[in-house]
Amino acid sequence: MRTPLISATDLTALLREPAPPTLLDVRWRLSGPPGRDDYDTGHVPGAVFVDLDRDLCGPPGSGGRHPLPHPQALEGALRAAGLRENHPVVVYDGGDGLAAARAWWTLRWAGVADVRVLDGGFPAWTAAGGAVAADQPSVTRGDVVVRPGGLPVLDADSAADLTRHGVLLDARAAARFRGETEPVDPVAGHIPGARNLPYGELVNADGTLRENLAEIFAEFDGEPVGAYCGSGVTAAHTVLALHAAGRTDAALYVGSWSHWITDPARPIGTGE
Repeated sequence: MRTPLISATDLTALLREPAPPTLLDVRWRLSGPPGRDDYDTGHVPGAVFVDLDRDLCGPPGSGGRHPLPHPQALEGALRAAGLRENHPVVVYDGGDGLAAARAWWTLRWAGVADVRVLDGGFPAWTAAGGAVAADQPSVTRGDVVVRPGGLPVLDADSAADLTRHGVLLDARAAARFRGETEPVDPVAGHIPGARNLPYGELVNADGTLRENLAEIFAEFDGEPVGAYCGSGVTAAHTVLALHAAGRTDAALYVGSWSHWITDPARPIGTGE
């Protein structure tokens, strides 16, 4: 199985090849200055900035805060970023891996087969001595074709079913899972039957994925597994970690908690 991750050292080597991968900068914050500001200050040479909210997700609403994009809109954004058919892509973010994981997941869902995440993001690149550019590269419009369905997706019903016949992982912090606090969505709690596995338990202090992921996920061997979070960004990182551990069947509830709570008839769990 090919790992979905790439190190800064390996990326340096790839970028020297005659046909280097398409490089996407997807730095993003849930709140605060936009990631585009970071990109304009300095980025990996040749990288094209792609906005997670505008380009890789649909408009927030009844489908949640970060729903699936319309395939035609996504195809247009990816072609504008230079993505080509049957050509590798590497994505990176500010280091925590969240935006890059959601970009990786969205591209894989859209049928782009060869996508990898720079482990540790832009900080790993600079720590390895990688060059930094401030100019915006010239982009030749690509010809990628979006073919939805490349990765499995959960909706509210199938997510609920997974709590009974598999494992549904909640990637949010423990206090949010227990319903003690909810800083983003209007309702606190979790999907009843879900298991809490916070994002922080899957990463090292520098945001790189832990080396013992297979051990962490070993208790789920043989069971269907999926993940959700607040709006499908952090949980995409959980799916990335599952893939890195060999669980390529892992599904994402894209709408996640922000979609679950749009129907008052859906049950709300609190506590452990």
